[in-house]
Amino acid sequence: MNRPTADEYPLYYKGYIDTVNDDVLTELQLQAESFAAFLRGIPEAKASFAYAEDKWTIKELVGHVIDTERIMAYRLLRISRNDTTPLAGFDENHYVTNAHFSDRSLSSLADEFASVRKSNMFLISTLNEEELSRVGVANEKPISARALLFILAGHLNHHRRILQERYL
Repeated sequence: MNRPTADEYPLYYKGYIDTVNDDVLTELQLQAESFAAFLRGIPEAKASFAYAEDKWTIKELVGHVIDTERIMAYRLLRISRNDTTPLAGFDENHYVTNAHFSDRSLSSLADEFASVRKSNMFLISTLNEEELSRVGVANEKPISARALLFILAGHLNHHRRILQERYL
């Protein structure tokens, strides 16, 4: 599969997409287990840590990753099925505030991420080049189904790097 071109996604996703290998399908598959294993290696005592005031805790950051995984996969489904209805954006801070991630264990969040990603891989594995080339509108910007695959992988890469550099 080819990488998405710059006209297939809003510029603010470029940083995520640039972190992804050309073999995005393999990267997505490997992330399902490697990110969950990475999270299981973080002591539960550290899971409520935030590196600065007004920043998310580790649990909240992981919850954000899961929420975003679901939203981007929903966009992928709609766009790949040629649904041209514009899709709304979302306020990630509002989602985190209202999700109660702090009541969960980091281990349960790791399990949930792995399950959501594995579920998404069933959808992803069924998509052909025509479906991946389809373009829809999300958050008032054009975006292709192919770009969403790279965004899924890149968003996770971005937040894993932040976990490693700022939290651990």
